[in-house]
Amino acid sequence: MRIKIQQVGIYETLVAQLDRIFRHNRQGSFHTKRRYYEAMKRFCAYLADVYHLQKLSNISGKHLVSYVIYLQDTGKSASTIKTDLAAIRFFHDKMDHKYTLPSNDELGITLERRRFGQDDRTWSMTEFNKMLGKALAIDRYDFILALYLARYAGLRIHECFRIDTATAERALRENAITIKGKGGKVRTVPINEQIAIAMRKQLERTPRGHKLLVPDDMPTDRAINHLQFFIMRHRDEVRDVDSDRPMTFHGLRHTYAAEKYQELVDSGKGPLDAHFEVSRLLGHERPDVTNIYLASVRKSDKHEQ
Repeated sequence: MRIKIQQVGIYETLVAQLDRIFRHNRQGSFHTKRRYYEAMKRFCAYLADVYHLQKLSNISGKHLVSYVIYLQDTGKSASTIKTDLAAIRFFHDKMDHKYTLPSNDELGITLERRRFGQDDRTWSMTEFNKMLGKALAIDRYDFILALYLARYAGLRIHECFRIDTATAERALRENAITIKGKGGKVRTVPINEQIAIAMRKQLERTPRGHKLLVPDDMPTDRAINHLQFFIMRHRDEVRDVDSDRPMTFHGLRHTYAAEKYQELVDSGKGPLDAHFEVSRLLGHERPDVTNIYLASVRKSDKHEQ
């Protein structure tokens, strides 16, 4: 994962602290030490940009929780996240620290293994509407637009926060948004009336030529983090009774994929054609990855790979 560092000075201060620990460490193989060091540098970049934290000794549980949510919403696997957490704890144990870090079990976040086509991460319409209500109550139309873009256009969280006023204006003219995704792949996805209404509302609040969801005085990663924390703060309140499904922003892409697939099949498309169309709309090429998003669709209705 490469993070475009905004707070370079703070980042360099944290890395200097890390380097002092790294130079005196004799524990672990060369490969493990190097892997942990790179993971910790990425965490330093996140701490610098999102929290402006200047001392590694002040790392606490909230920083770990925030970082895990960020890694999950950027598509990192459970094994990668667990290794990164091990790296953070490895270096944390070797410094004089102010706080004791929680274990993985104490984080309050499921570090589930990504299993192809098995985990249902979709949101129900009731859950979605309740979360919209929470955003409306605090006048966060930027959150509302981001939720709509994931739910009804299948955009990744970083794709939402990359949109500027020119992209939004073009989307409204064409009733479709053209977005650059992972690997620089460009795709065009239709937008519905809910997205259009929220987009117009946010355009009214955004100066021409600026990003639609990122305030001028805030790094993009921190703006993303605010939305992630908003979801985390309210998900227990809005989650359906007796549901144990995880509720993350990324789960709205799952919801979009499952509903789009079913819509295509219901309109007469064969399962294989529907599967490839959903892959295109999501910006994926590998069938096994798309199957992850179709976990809530009955297996008998899906194209068997």
